[in-house]
Amino acid sequence: MATGQLVLDNVDYDERATMRAWESFLADAPKCARDPVHVRSLIHDSWYRSATGGIDAQGIEAPLSSDRDEIEYLTRANAELLSAARRSFASLGPLLEGTGAMLVLADSDGVLIDAIGDKKTLHNGQDIHLGIGGKWNEDAVGTNGIGTALWTGEPIFVHAAEHFCAGIKSWTCAGAPIRDPLDGKIIGVVDLSGYSPIFRPHNTALVAATARQIEKALAEQQQEQRTRLLEAFISSAPSYRRKDGLVIVDHRGRAIFCNNVPNGDTTEMMDGPMEPGRGRWLMNLPASGSDSDLANALPAHLRSCHVTPLKLDGDLRGAALVFPSVPAVSSMTVIRREENKHLRTAAAMIVGESEKLLAAVDVASRVAGSNGVTSLLIEGETGVGKELFARLVHAGSRRTENDPFIAMNCGAITKELFGSELFGHVGGAFTGASREGKPGIFELANGGVLSLDEIGELPLEIQPFLLRVLEERVVHRIGDSRGRPVDVRLVASTNRDLKQEVAAGRFRSDLYYRIGAVSIHVPALRERGDDVLLLVEHFNRRIAKLAGNDPLEFSNDALDALLAYRWPGNVRELKNLVERLHILARGGTIELQDLPGEISAGNRDAIAMHGDHPATMLEAPVCTFEDAERQAIKNALVAESGNLSKVALRLGISRPTLYRKLGQYGIRRGFL
Repeated sequence: MATGQLVLDNVDYDERATMRAWESFLADAPKCARDPVHVRSLIHDSWYRSATGGIDAQGIEAPLSSDRDEIEYLTRANAELLSAARRSFASLGPLLEGTGAMLVLADSDGVLIDAIGDKKTLHNGQDIHLGIGGKWNEDAVGTNGIGTALWTGEPIFVHAAEHFCAGIKSWTCAGAPIRDPLDGKIIGVVDLSGYSPIFRPHNTALVAATARQIEKALAEQQQEQRTRLLEAFISSAPSYRRKDGLVIVDHRGRAIFCNNVPNGDTTEMMDGPMEPGRGRWLMNLPASGSDSDLANALPAHLRSCHVTPLKLDGDLRGAALVFPSVPAVSSMTVIRREENKHLRTAAAMIVGESEKLLAAVDVASRVAGSNGVTSLLIEGETGVGKELFARLVHAGSRRTENDPFIAMNCGAITKELFGSELFGHVGGAFTGASREGKPGIFELANGGVLSLDEIGELPLEIQPFLLRVLEERVVHRIGDSRGRPVDVRLVASTNRDLKQEVAAGRFRSDLYYRIGAVSIHVPALRERGDDVLLLVEHFNRRIAKLAGNDPLEFSNDALDALLAYRWPGNVRELKNLVERLHILARGGTIELQDLPGEISAGNRDAIAMHGDHPATMLEAPVCTFEDAERQAIKNALVAESGNLSKVALRLGISRPTLYRKLGQYGIRRGFL
């Protein structure tokens, strides 16, 4: 084999060829995106993300925070992860001395929080800021073992010239993500790094095994905390009855214990549907442990429960939510439930369970139920479903069945007609005005909700008049001196960054602060994880029902490709895709090749390093209920050859529930 060549994971690696590929890529990244250079697809895709993300290819180091307060905050924020890694790091540290290798631990943002290993290598790592406080996600330093493992969610290695930045091409690194055992989210990365001669094919296996050990330690910590919180609840709530519904949440507001809590709309004890499931985020715990702050922190659909703070060693570490089996019913309770029926219906239209999405739904629900908040700003990319949030506010604000919902897209109105459309006009007020005059949308929305989509398109000269109406709640038709009182809740939405528009002088700051007193950011679909699968299921069944057909089946490879795709058109793009598949699919099952090229291409080489294998799936010992459930799912996956529809049918659960279970137990779909 020629000098400079190695066999990396069954791929011939040539240092000079990789450098030439990197140089070609930098010379014409768009062309190389269409006609990939000769490197591993994982590296090529990461190079493209780095280039389009503005990373300096000639960079020599990662960003570094050396501020003591910031480092102390990082240590406190990641105390559980550091504690779980302590045993593994303590045993591996002495073994790395003299090997030229160092082992580092990074948090979910790729910031290093611990480092051990060969002293000389630790010292040399400081030259590129590979030390505590260094930020190594792809957005900061491009392709590298830590950042790329965070991006892919899989154990990977990046060797020498495969790094994107020139200053770190003398290093080799292998990283493996660490997932929270409770909800499956990535909370960190363990990485083995050193100068390129330390590369061995089994480096990736070493960090993957270390990550699994840390996850096991995390699970033990969580089990201990769960037990202590249950004991704290039992000692503080002697009046609790076994038939009452009970949910215990941890310090992050995630459900860690559920008992007698009904699912869906069948329950009489809650204002909204709820299927907590272990690991599901339910609320944000306040900094203080006071009963009033805790009650105020409850989302709207959980307000009917009794909440009790749970303290361990004097600190607030969780809460108990108790749903009485026979709640006291008053006339106000009946009215509230009737109002929330509309809110539940509107919330059900927003499909997803990601933490960011649920937080946005919670804020919108709070605004809807508040008498003091008269406006809401919804920010998010095109296609994320901003109008659904506007309708959610309308549903929760309704006092009568006839309360109007009026929507206007500011980008679809000519500059000359804005004033007339917003405020109305009297007869003959201007050339082209109707003889009888007409009301504007503020008058039409009186008593209800006015949704102004793409408010960033509102002409600058119209903005003072809109501000005046919002402040005075009086509208003047064009050509009329008489004011007309209006009671309107404004929901403004935009795909622009209004703060930047204010800075650029294209949007008035006083109007921005008036409409943005309460704002929510609707996350892009690429930020919502397994919500993609829930939405595929939702649109698939809805479209099939409308057409009178059976829902389509999706292969594992197709589902993995849909999960991996970036969805620039967001939920709207996904809905259009499912509609297209229903029209064009030749059979009842969608395979990888049935998907558009831009989706399928990103998944062809993504099945390189998956975890569990069918041959070893039946060997895990079963010792708890969770172990039994996990093993049952694995057995069903093997029996049904990974067909998720058949697995759900075999287990007697819905596909969305199966998706959640797969994420909860860290079972990857592409292992077969």
